[in-house]
Parts: sequence; structure tokens; C-alpha cells
Amino acid sequence: MQHKKYNALLIDDHPLIAEAYKSAFKFIEQQDEQISFYIQTAVDCDSACAILKEYASNSERLDVVFLDMRLPPSSDGTILSGEDLGLKIHELLPATKIIVSTTFNDNYRVHSILKNLNPEGFLVKNDLTPNELVQAIQEVLKDPPYYSKTVMKLLRNQISSDLLLDDIDRKILYEISIGTKTSALPDLVHLSIAAIEKRKRQLKKIFAINSTDDRELVLMAKDKGFI
Repeated sequence: MQHKKYNALLIDDHPLIAEAYKSAFKFIEQQDEQISFYIQTAVDCDSACAILKEYASNSERLDVVFLDMRLPPSSDGTILSGEDLGLKIHELLPATKIIVSTTFNDNYRVHSILKNLNPEGFLVKNDLTPNELVQAIQEVLKDPPYYSKTVMKLLRNQISSDLLLDDIDRKILYEISIGTKTSALPDLVHLSIAAIEKRKRQLKKIFAINSTDDRELVLMAKDKGFI
């Protein structure tokens, strides 16, 4: 039987979580000597992008990526989160299987990630056990998708798609959160002030906010994990 070598990338800024992933890969290697993994790690969007670009430019195969959703934005501001990084992986390496691993466990966020990324694996960190990690890796490599218990539960509680935020909504929220003035937003999101204000009103409706203050909107968006 032919030896199978997989390339894996772990993108997470928590060393303990990355170690847990490595242990799961190691366990699979011990169970089956025909399988081995070459593992790289990245702790932020910039270091992850550098590795992804290297794979793409060398036309090398990256088999599986563990992708944390809460990552510091890239230094040039083009990648704001793990979700944006997932879209970059799709763009650069479309054959790569993505396992999203996140602490988010509310409807808004899970549906948004499923809709935008459609990952081969989706794990909520609170559900994670060593066994589940091993099972997730094995199933994603052989017969995806693999969703953890909380994700399956949330999928059953269907949410209307009008509660999903698009890239422009997220960009507006991000810019407000870092203190960008409203007058500067049209250049950044390519919409008029009137269109931006309309989106902000819609976002406040989605998050059930009555206040005219943007601060409350930012706090709720952070709480829901959108920024």
C-alpha cells in the first residue's frame, strides 16, 4: 500500500490549541503507518498568507487547513478575520480542505461562515475533545463535511438569510470599531454617505438596537463575533 503524505497548515494564535491539533495528527500517524503529515503553523493573517502564497507559487498541494476565526487583521487591512483568510485560501488554493475552528456558537456567525466559506469541517472549540479532533481530520480527508455537535444544533435552528451580513457591512463595522470617521467611509467602502447610513440603520435593526449611537452597534457586532 502506498504511503500517503499530507500537507497541513494550522492557523491559530493560541499555542495550546495548535498543540492539540498537532497531537491529533500525531495520533493518526501512530494508528496508520501509511500516513504522515507535514505540518506548518501560523499565528496571524500575515504569516498565514505568506505560507499560502508559497504553496500557490510552487503549485504545491496544501491538503488541509485548521482555521481560527478570531485572528488579528493583516497589517495592510485587507484581511480582517479568519473568514476573510478562508476566502483567500479558496482563491489561492481551491482544492484545500478547510476546517473552521471557532469559539463562536451563535446563529448569526455560524450561518455567515457556512454561507461564505462552506468549510469541509466546522468545529466549535467548546465541543472539542481529542477524539473529536481525530475524527474531524479523518472525515474531512476521506469524506467531508464534518460538523461538531453545536454546529449541527445551530443548523437545525434555521435563521432567515436576511440576518446575514455581507462584506461591506462587516467592513463598515470594522472601520467604525477602529475609530474611522463617517466622512472617510465612502472612500473605503465605495458607497455614498446616505447608503452607509442606510446600512447602519439596517444593522441596528438586525441587532435589535434602538440607540442612534454607533458604539452600541460596535459592541453588539463584537459580541456576535462579526468584528
